[in-house]
This record gives sequence, C-alpha cells and structure tokens, in this order.
Amino acid sequence: MLVLQPPASLAPLHDTTAPSLFLAGSIEMDDAPRWQDQLIAALADTDLVILNPRREAWDATWEQRARCEPFREQVEWELEGLERADRVCFYFAPATKSPISLLELGLVARSGRAVVCCPEGFWRRGNVEIVCGRYGIELLEDLDALARHLRGTGGRPKSSGSSVT
Repeated sequence: MLVLQPPASLAPLHDTTAPSLFLAGSIEMDDAPRWQDQLIAALADTDLVILNPRREAWDATWEQRARCEPFREQVEWELEGLERADRVCFYFAPATKSPISLLELGLVARSGRAVVCCPEGFWRRGNVEIVCGRYGIELLEDLDALARHLRGTGGRPKSSGSSVT
C-alpha cells in the first residue's frame, strides 16, 4: 500500500498498475473523527494507492480564498485526486455537515467510481440516499462495511446498482 497526502505529488499514480482510491468525506477543518486512519489500517495489506486529502500540516488560519496559495494547492490536489482515482469512497460522519464532501459527491456521482458510507444521524442522509439510488452508487452503513466492500472489489469500481448494507 502507498498513501499519498497533500502536498505530495500524485505522480506515483503514473508509475503503478495498482488501483487508486481517493478518501473523500468528513474532515471539517480537522474537527471530524480521523476515519481515514481507521480505513487505511483496515486496508493496509492491499496493493491500493490511497489518496488521503487530510493534510497533516493543515493551517486553519489560511484564508479560504483562491488567492491564498496553500489553500489553492490543497483544493487543486483534491480535485486532481478525485479525477485521477480509480475509485472514490465517501464517509459522512454523523456529527458533521461536510459541505465540501457533498460537493465532491456531486462531482463524481455519475462517474461509476463512487462508493458511499453514510451512517444514520448524518444531517443530509436523505439527500445522500437519493443521489446514491439515482446514480447506482453503493451505500453502506459503517466503516467496517466500507472496508469489507473495498477489499471485496480490490478497490476497483463494481458494476452493480445501489443498495444499502
């Protein structure tokens, strides 16, 4: 397994045939649970290339504007990762709002590359359920189910309809 985090280059994606997985979901400027660590640990023995956007050196004082270079670099890294990953998994933590994650789900919903974990209690679960149903996205209830699903598909998109498990 190889884990890439910003601001690291995504160039290693060119040098491998291993499937790549982007970890989209709740971060909330580092207030959300570190669910990425749990998922990475559960997939540690796979050959996946994981794109984890949770930046270790995040600075909450960065202005959330395109003119702020480190902020722009972060957003561009995430957009490139979303576009280049073979698979994009989403986790919507119940105690969060996750507006950027909802936006990202909208960006990839039609791609056939998404899988979603949205536990009960997420404030917009109904919206997520409808989007997943409309676009045939697998919808899972917890991180353990997400890890099992990703292991079962080898991190590659599955060609099946949406279901809640």
